[in-house]
Amino acid sequence: MTAPTAVERTGLDDAVTLLQAVADPVRWAVLRRLAEGPACVCNLQEHVTVPGNLLSYHLRVLRENGLVTASRRGRFLDYALADDAPARMAAALPAVAGS
Repeated sequence: MTAPTAVERTGLDDAVTLLQAVADPVRWAVLRRLAEGPACVCNLQEHVTVPGNLLSYHLRVLRENGLVTASRRGRFLDYALADDAPARMAAALPAVAGS
């Protein structure tokens, strides 16, 4: 087996970073809720019972990884699953031999 090239390592690093972002139970719950449709923070807090500042942190991690988008509606922020999030998460998983 040969060592991965710099390009392959970068792709691997990106995949690992993305999977680390979704592996947290709180972030996974947020993604599951947003898969049903966009939601404001107040709605997300009904489904993910963590303090507001902690929910904001998890949403920031998901935004920084390009998995969710945010849009302002007056004083409120509405969050949605990024269009390419499911495909990016699936692509980050290792290929299964024989499939």
